[in-house]
Amino acid sequence: YAEEGAHVVAAARRLNKLEELKADVEVKGFTGTVLPVQCDIYKEDDLDNLVDVAVKEYGHIDVLACIAQGALNDQHDLEHTDTANALSFFKGGPIYTLYLTQKVRPIMAEQGKGKIITCASGAGIRYTPHTTSYGMAKAAIISLTKTIAMEYGKYGIRCNCFLPVIQNDFFDKAELGKDDPGIPVSIMQMLSPIGKMGGSYADGSPMLAWLGSDQSDYINGQVFEIDGGIGQTSPATVLTGLAAMKQEQQ
Repeated sequence: YAEEGAHVVAAARRLNKLEELKADVEVKGFTGTVLPVQCDIYKEDDLDNLVDVAVKEYGHIDVLACIAQGALNDQHDLEHTDTANALSFFKGGPIYTLYLTQKVRPIMAEQGKGKIITCASGAGIRYTPHTTSYGMAKAAIISLTKTIAMEYGKYGIRCNCFLPVIQNDFFDKAELGKDDPGIPVSIMQMLSPIGKMGGSYADGSPMLAWLGSDQSDYINGQVFEIDGGIGQTSPATVLTGLAAMKQEQQ
């Protein structure tokens, strides 16, 4: 967004990471800007402050992008998932997304337009091992996206959902055979029909920028998988690939 000239209010718990982002944007000479705001998505006061800072600084909010997801390091299979774990994922996903959406609705309605971008996952539309709470939360976000699109469209608001498979620490640190949902990057690349796993900036950002632009004004309530086709991979392909990798390791 900053590369396209937007003023971005960037929120995260780790302020140092936001400061690094701001510095990177300035070094690259982008016409847009980054305003760092420390925010914990589990705290409504922080969410209130985030919206207040954006309005105070710029007077309007054109795009709300709810990309964060909490509790990613606490995932389990169905048998070992309790209600506390499920609630943690819901509060760190669809619940904070709902809260922020309701906060910005009057602002966008007064403007006569606005874009809300939610973030889900393939785990919200198909089975993924050891991601019970995560999958439920992401399915809820997809449902919420469609509700927002239908009920807030009359205000000039468009809402769409972004489902990325992007290389990050979750995949970089994964080890094959461990009892967790992580899948090593090497396997994700093998499963990809185009032979790669995307990077957040090069492969994910263009879709986010487009969904926030005027070019997507006629797009509403849609779900976009940005994964290079990995989500279309059949179980047979996965098993064949894992067997081949195991044989190579012997």
